[in-house]
Amino acid sequence: MIAEVPVRGYFEENCYFYIDDETKHGFLIDPGAQADRLLAMIRKNGWVIEKILLTHGHFDHTGAVDVIRKALSVPVYAYQSADDYLLDAMRNLSALCGPAVIVKDVNYLNDGDIVRLEANPERELRVLYTPGHTTDSVVYYAAEDQIAFVGDTIFKGSIGIYRFPGGSQEDLIKSIRNRIFTLPDETILYSGHSEATTAGAEKRRYE
Repeated sequence: MIAEVPVRGYFEENCYFYIDDETKHGFLIDPGAQADRLLAMIRKNGWVIEKILLTHGHFDHTGAVDVIRKALSVPVYAYQSADDYLLDAMRNLSALCGPAVIVKDVNYLNDGDIVRLEANPERELRVLYTPGHTTDSVVYYAAEDQIAFVGDTIFKGSIGIYRFPGGSQEDLIKSIRNRIFTLPDETILYSGHSEATTAGAEKRRYE
């Protein structure tokens, strides 16, 4: 099961629960704000969150991390270069919008890594490194369910912003063409700031 939850801090951002229906264990992806609301959903539904996964280190995707991981005693995972953003309030943009958001002590992922659910190892996400929006951006792809959590790399009808620190238009276009547009056309793309779309629908926009 996938639950999309728009949360609002300084910006509105979509965070996601990826939950195994049988065990009620799962992952929380990009908890950007409203920690109390997200924790209430977890408790109401009886979910067990095994890991918090970050698509990149911008503060609107990480703002609720510390409260939630402390409440649930769960680890946080991000790409190997994520500290460049998580530990720098200017690069993660929080210094420009309000109080600094700093996230320490994360576990590192590399391109191609598999994140498996302990309660059901058949439920897994593959890490796809997709720089361009930031230098630490990743996509989490579940082939079995034909879904991908794409963060701010691509949106319905548009692509990610590349003018922020570490952004690169060239890298972003390469990531979209070589990583996202090579996924099966029916793959549903869940992004940080738009409605869901599919890899095929977005690929056709640029053909």
